[in-house]
Amino acid sequence: MKKLARYFLEGLLFLVPMVVTIYVIYIVFVKIDGIFKFKTPGLGVLVTLLLITGMGLIASNFLTRGFLRIMEKVLLQLPVVKLIYGPTKILINAFLGEKKSLKPVLVTILPESDIKAIGFITLENLNNLGLSDHVAVYFPQSYNFAGNLVIVPKGQVTPLNIESGEVLAMIISGGITSQENI
Repeated sequence: MKKLARYFLEGLLFLVPMVVTIYVIYIVFVKIDGIFKFKTPGLGVLVTLLLITGMGLIASNFLTRGFLRIMEKVLLQLPVVKLIYGPTKILINAFLGEKKSLKPVLVTILPESDIKAIGFITLENLNNLGLSDHVAVYFPQSYNFAGNLVIVPKGQVTPLNIESGEVLAMIISGGITSQENI
């Protein structure tokens, strides 16, 4: 009976991640295909990938880059749109852009303890707040698309020599995922 229970747990450990992954991919395919209302499954995803790649080609083209900058300026002046577009663009550029600006750091939570948290420095100059000896550190939450911005004394921050994408994957997974596990 003990062996049977062990086999069952081994089966769960193997199947659950696979089933969840397949289910999430299936939902994404269905949602994207639903936008286009194609009858052929997967065609909507293919069209979406082609549209994104085409937009990248247009955005990197010398002739159209100026037009896109004008469009972006317009978006950043519209009252409600700028509240969504601006921060989204900054966040995407911070993690995926050519100048990945988020620096992963290890923060000592209490100076007299060994408790530490991993986050990203988002702003190093806080002189406008009268906090020249502090930095802004963003702590993403695990299994969530949220986080907290905490102002921390510079002395409690240690830079990490790791890619920000690796650190983000580790944080989002609650520390379970590391590059060796993937």
